[in-house]
Amino acid sequence: MQNVRKIGIIGASGFAGSEVLRLAVGHPGVEVVWATGNSEAGTAIGDLYPSLAAAYGDARFATFDASMLSEVDTVILGLPHGASQALVPALVDNVEFVIDLAADFRLRDPDQYTTWYGEPHTAPELLERFTYGLPELYRDELRSARFVAAPGCYPTTAIVGLAPVVAAGLIEPRGVIVDAASGVSGAGRPPKPNTTFCQVDEDFTAYGLMNHRHTPEMEAHTGASLLF
Repeated sequence: MQNVRKIGIIGASGFAGSEVLRLAVGHPGVEVVWATGNSEAGTAIGDLYPSLAAAYGDARFATFDASMLSEVDTVILGLPHGASQALVPALVDNVEFVIDLAADFRLRDPDQYTTWYGEPHTAPELLERFTYGLPELYRDELRSARFVAAPGCYPTTAIVGLAPVVAAGLIEPRGVIVDAASGVSGAGRPPKPNTTFCQVDEDFTAYGLMNHRHTPEMEAHTGASLLF
């Protein structure tokens, strides 16, 4: 019989967290025990995401409290960058597995957070304990990992394509150009003036050219020097 993991999702009301809710519905190995969304606390999951109404019934988003950790063995965080750093130090001592969907534990060098994210990392001692969650490269390491940092969207695209050809010596690993595009949902669920329908419909906008914060993540796992 398959061991069923009891999971809690912190930040489940956001787009990333809601995808975890959706994927969990069809996964025989997980049971969602609770889902938090502090800005939507008390709201039925199905009211915010009607496509999940049938699966989650009357279940509602909760406000996170540390006492809830005793009910689960796995916590998945779907929070904005920086927020996970405040919670993870308590999680690693109280649950068996932690998966962070943000960038908070993807980089090994704490100085890179100051350089690329504009603020120092508040839990640098934990960076080495997280495994980069890209099974195409780190499947063996992930089998025994307790703490996983899920890759970013652009890095996943770049690494899966570039890492094999760089490792095989098929291209020169300097000055590699990464030209990537994503949908506006990547900006998250909170409304912003520059992500409203009228601003983005039938439009295409460049941003973060030459200084995008995903650059060090891509370079670390491709072995290439990138222009992004």
